[in-house]
Amino acid sequence: MARRRPLRSGPGVHVPEGMGGYPDAGGVGMASRLHGDTDYLQAIESTRRRMRLVTGLSIAGFLVICIRLVSLTFGPSSELAGNMQVANVDLRARADIVDRNGELLATNLLFSSLIANTARLWDDQETVASIARVLPRLKQDVMARRIASGRRYVQLARDLTPQEKQTVFALGLPGLEFPQHEKRIYPRGRDASHVIGFVDAGNRGIAGVEKSLEQEIVDAAMRGEEVALSLDMRVQHVLQDELARSRNTFRAQAAAGIVLDVTTGEVLAMASLPDFDPNAPTALPEKYRFNQVTKGVYELGSVFKMFTIAMALDQGTVTLNDRYDATKPLRIASYTINDFHGKNRWLSVRDIIVYSSNIGAVKLARAVGIPAHQAFLRKLGFYERTAIELPELGTPKVPDRWREIRAATISYGHGIAISPLHLASAAAALVNGGRLISPTIKKREQGKKVSGHQVISPVTSRQMRDLLRMVVTEGTGSQADVLGYSVGGKTGTAEKSQRGRYSRTALLSSFVASFPTDKPKYIVFVMLDEPKGTQETFGYATAGWTAAPLVHNIIKRIGPILGVRPERETADGILQAMLRLPR
Repeated sequence: MARRRPLRSGPGVHVPEGMGGYPDAGGVGMASRLHGDTDYLQAIESTRRRMRLVTGLSIAGFLVICIRLVSLTFGPSSELAGNMQVANVDLRARADIVDRNGELLATNLLFSSLIANTARLWDDQETVASIARVLPRLKQDVMARRIASGRRYVQLARDLTPQEKQTVFALGLPGLEFPQHEKRIYPRGRDASHVIGFVDAGNRGIAGVEKSLEQEIVDAAMRGEEVALSLDMRVQHVLQDELARSRNTFRAQAAAGIVLDVTTGEVLAMASLPDFDPNAPTALPEKYRFNQVTKGVYELGSVFKMFTIAMALDQGTVTLNDRYDATKPLRIASYTINDFHGKNRWLSVRDIIVYSSNIGAVKLARAVGIPAHQAFLRKLGFYERTAIELPELGTPKVPDRWREIRAATISYGHGIAISPLHLASAAAALVNGGRLISPTIKKREQGKKVSGHQVISPVTSRQMRDLLRMVVTEGTGSQADVLGYSVGGKTGTAEKSQRGRYSRTALLSSFVASFPTDKPKYIVFVMLDEPKGTQETFGYATAGWTAAPLVHNIIKRIGPILGVRPERETADGILQAMLRLPR
């Protein structure tokens, strides 16, 4: 007999009277069977409700975990930010800095920090020992102290390279985290370090153009652009290399130099030795970060005579044919003024600069007079800082009261202190037609007219070009001459003031040159601080023996780089030199 399905109880189900139910082994009736079915259905429904609740809670927990993972992956949580107790810095975006040819000078790279979540470390000692084993630069005792400090998040290392990060990650230690950050990097290291400068941990400029052009660099980053400097790193390398070589040869305390475009005021190279690496700016003493070209002010000596002569010629108080008595020392009050290598005869204006006569310079300044002398130096910018876009700028030291002896010594470069940049900028005005152009470290738009103000006439400028050329061909600057280029220039040997007196042994030797002479394009200025004479210089440490050869080497190397073609007046000499080469 087939098994019957039990009758369901509930609305619409009727059980007729007289049917006591189906008899079974226990003798249970229909009412009892219906009651048992109801309990069974309620139990099933209750189980279903519990399963839905558990499933919902599981899904909610899973979502919370996912959100937490996303938060930790793409941004620091408030807990992390509150407990790491690492410097809260604003990592500002910064644009790349490049030279005039697009070579990269400064950029940002992604680095990782090593953070320990102390609440999740399994074994403190094992953790620090394992890290120190793979990263020996991290001291085990230092890491242990930081972990034991009681803070939940502590920084164990900063600026991990990708390789270092992977090495630590491979240890498989719990509780270690690797948040990423950007760091400013300087691919050229020491090259032009005083110009480029550096930033702090928050990517804020501290020195050089990183500081002075801060807003421009940040704005350029927002636009996805670069900031181009006027520097030419090919020229920069030559300048630094030759300065370092001469500094070593003459055992000088320091050296500095600049290459300047006389028509645009653009600085193509600027170097100050000793220098530093902007990737680790505090690794060396602060004196290494001192920019001698812009911040240092010095009594530069006889290079000043070219300004004295230009002033006298431009004022019309003297002519090139005028002659002055230099047969004996000049007495002013209790002071005696001599010539270093006196000719002991009457000297023309040409002779005064060619032989670098102190006596002749003083007499030219006397012919002009103190008020006009002061006004001329002010017009050259020697009374104020330069306008170049760098924060490290020195203020010239000019006497408030000009007595006769003060005006006399200033005529040949003592008693007034200016920066090398002041001198290079003013020298450019003497040879470029007479226009003083503010120097700049920013690349100028090609073909755009550059403003400047006239400080001497074009006629005087032509005369000065010829006179400076004579200094090299006939006078104290002969060792600066370069085959293929007509170089003009002026030596400067200044005695340094020590303990209130000028020292005959502590010299500041310098040379300023322009080339090519017929149509000057560039100024090269170099300075050696306390050079020592060598056997090759017969013991002399004066500019003609030290600074002039240095300029020769620089021009010889940068001339071809800058595309300066050999001049016709020396073409025959080049050909003859080539024919004499051994075969």
